[in-house]
Amino acid sequence: MAKPIIVHADWDPEAAVWVATTQDLRGLVTEADSIEALRAKLPGMILDLLEAGGVSDLPVSIEIVARASDRLTAAE
Repeated sequence: MAKPIIVHADWDPEAAVWVATTQDLRGLVTEADSIEALRAKLPGMILDLLEAGGVSDLPVSIEIVARASDRLTAAE
């Protein structure tokens, strides 16, 4: 795999976790309390999914694109 695996991490304020998915690798969906925890979790999961899919073209790079939003309201 020459191109990086792009992982999208979105903050879920209701669950208070980062939810990670990718279109580059079927079956990758996970969550973590922090981006750091997500970064620690992803390599093992990605290697497992690559092995299960018969992909042995390593090394593979992982790019995480994180997105969070906050709503601002006027002070009362």
